[in-house]
Amino acid sequence: MTELARLAAAVAARLTERGETVAVAESSTGGLISAALLAVSGASKFYVGGAVVYTARARLTLLDIPQKAMDGLRSASEPYAVLLARVAGKNLKATWGLSETGAAGPDGNRYGDAAGHSCAAVVGPDTEVSLTVETGLDDRETNMRRFAEHALALLLERLG
Repeated sequence: MTELARLAAAVAARLTERGETVAVAESSTGGLISAALLAVSGASKFYVGGAVVYTARARLTLLDIPQKAMDGLRSASEPYAVLLARVAGKNLKATWGLSETGAAGPDGNRYGDAAGHSCAAVVGPDTEVSLTVETGLDDRETNMRRFAEHALALLLERLG
């Protein structure tokens, strides 16, 4: 079992035990977080939905976050990750919102972040937490997997 599958199974078990749900908004992981959660048998008990929010158009269309809400924020930052998690959870009426945004590589992003930069956030009952990960790698596939692992690990930590 891969680390990503192990983390998804642990998150699924915890959410199911608690009778809680999760909604996901992800960017540079390209759907890996949602895919890992959906690969767990019984996903319909805990997974409400998710979106790959890769562009401003996707952010507006899929999550209904207007450009005005982005004033003072930039993508691939912890405040932006918190916004994504908050809105995904709220819009889908999930107990928890989980998000990820970053630069998978092989190049950095237009904001000056190097490849291997990712921010994840978890928003849930009485909690908002975020973290930044710097892998130091320019391998896109490896970064995508590691970003997804860090995001799921952050959720698992908050679930206790």
